Amino acid sequence: MLIAVVGALIISTSAPLVRLADVEPATSAFFRCAYAVPPMIVLALLERRRLGPLPARSRTLAWLAGLLFALDLLFWHHAIDYVGAGLATVLGNLQVFIVAFAAWAFFRERPSNPLMIATPVVFGGVVLISGVFDNAAYGSDPMLGVLAGIATSVSYAAFLLLMKAGSQRTAGPLAHATVVATLAIAALSPLFGGADFAPAWPAHGWLLLLALGPQVLGWMLITYTLPRQPAALTALLLLVQPMTTVALSAVVLGERPSPLQLAGCVVIVLGVLYGSRRAQPARTVGEHDEQVPKTSTV
Repeated sequence: MLIAVVGALIISTSAPLVRLADVEPATSAFFRCAYAVPPMIVLALLERRRLGPLPARSRTLAWLAGLLFALDLLFWHHAIDYVGAGLATVLGNLQVFIVAFAAWAFFRERPSNPLMIATPVVFGGVVLISGVFDNAAYGSDPMLGVLAGIATSVSYAAFLLLMKAGSQRTAGPLAHATVVATLAIAALSPLFGGADFAPAWPAHGWLLLLALGPQVLGWMLITYTLPRQPAALTALLLLVQPMTTVALSAVVLGERPSPLQLAGCVVIVLGVLYGSRRAQPARTVGEHDEQVPKTSTV
């Protein structure tokens, strides 16, 4: 459990590190992936040595996932620019609902009753963050921040579905997806404000820390531990990651969302926690407790 919580705390620093780098969104998205490529390739080679080459179908799906991951990062880094690191991270948790309803549409996996109940509540929280009813809303453009946050969630949901449809391995698919995402961000950057490909310090010190910390170490820790932990821990991680980011953004960056935006943040986090619950199967006397792991967000 400690390893998983440490992983969630490391990932919580992603958005603040993007703000500290203080570069264009496309620039931070590109170098976040580019600096992560070498260690990811090393991990993938170690995995290949143990399990053999990655199947062709899995490679193809990982490449498609990489394209979606590129869009995810480009939209999310713009959301950070528009509405701040804390609120942008909370908005990223909407992918839980998008994945569930996409699975219903494509795989006929009906969402749980808690998720159906939580959906309108969560999107009410999104409206509060958008600043529609709030003259004191934080961010340079809260409405654009919400739109970019929703686009982030859609892209990330598609990324997760593609990764789920591929291999059960971790390092190999992630390495392929990261390489493709790096190339795709470079190609798409002119459509997202352009990227500066010339490293400059101290900005790139923050970007290097972003790549090696949250992008590589944080995700590897969570990917390793989640299948081995009870479902209750997943709920904890869903709460730890966005709320820690909001707190860090307030302390380190001086972000001060309005009371209505903070209320929307709480509504979204609690709604995600409730909507992620699964009904527990009935057990007969003498049966051992068994926990079913779930997939966490970002």
